[in-house]
Amino acid sequence: MKKGLRFSEAWFQRGLWLIAIVFANFLIGLGSLVVSDLPRVDNTPRLEDFVDQASAGPLRQRIDAADVTLKQNNDETARAQLLLDAARNDTRQARAAFQNWIASRTATTEAAQNPEIARRTQELDALVARERTAERTVEGLRQRALAVRTEQQQARDQLNTLEESGRKELERAMRASELRVFGLRLALTLPLLAIAGWLFVKHRKSRYWPFVWGFIFFAGFAFFVELVPYLPSYGGYVRYLVGIVLTGVIGHYAIRALQRYLERQREAERQPDSARRQMLDYDVAQSRLAKKICPGCERPIATDDPQRNFCMHCGICLFNKCTQCDARKNAFAHYCHACGTGTTERAAPAEAGAA
Repeated sequence: MKKGLRFSEAWFQRGLWLIAIVFANFLIGLGSLVVSDLPRVDNTPRLEDFVDQASAGPLRQRIDAADVTLKQNNDETARAQLLLDAARNDTRQARAAFQNWIASRTATTEAAQNPEIARRTQELDALVARERTAERTVEGLRQRALAVRTEQQQARDQLNTLEESGRKELERAMRASELRVFGLRLALTLPLLAIAGWLFVKHRKSRYWPFVWGFIFFAGFAFFVELVPYLPSYGGYVRYLVGIVLTGVIGHYAIRALQRYLERQREAERQPDSARRQMLDYDVAQSRLAKKICPGCERPIATDDPQRNFCMHCGICLFNKCTQCDARKNAFAHYCHACGTGTTERAAPAEAGAA
């Protein structure tokens, strides 16, 4: 916001920018509704549309059935493992008790003829047989799970082969769909961009500029938000090519604008001092001086130095003396800040050097 504007004018400017933003917001909302209500180009392609369902269906059923069987097998294996662990513990404890009993007793007869030893041995053999039975049960369940997993993996491999051929078709269909969607959105956004460019060139400083800028904001949003995400990539070539073209166009415009600006500045600096100050906008000159920038050449200046009344770069008069009270004042001011006397051209550079 320019510092030289009147207080009420500055607030009116802020209010007008707010109107431009609100107007753009309503246009963006309307545009989003229009795009969402447009009939879709076609349905989004899916992998199932390009896979032989007559062959894929039974394979998926085999995979699902294998999942159910494996779940049941896991439950049975867990229960069998608990029984095996219990049998191993019982065997371990019985063997330890038998060994302790043998070590602590005094044998009076042959071991083969001792009925107590025979009984304990038979009990230990029964526990060992029970442990082996549990082990065989667990091993059988694990072998069955391995067979189911092998069958399931074969079905998955066959299904992946079918889906791989379908994915290639899906990729081609997705690219074609992206192009159709992009073309439709491009057909909507290009006229908006053209209108926005025409408004920017012809009417951006007109009386109704808030509506002009609101439409420009809307067109920019429609392009950069609504269109760019749908820009086909093709490995990044399109994206980078578009970026190169846009950068080239904007850079060319910026270089030409800089050259025109420098030429205007050189032409202005060749004009007489009074003519140069008359060419400058009052608010622009006051704003630049407040920022310690020369209104003529826009280079930094030391405005707080009372000895510097002219710009040392372009020679334009920055401060002179009031014809009424002889106070040092801003050469671009309409009235003297000390006595309120209106300024005239005859008070310009000649009296400035005496300050």
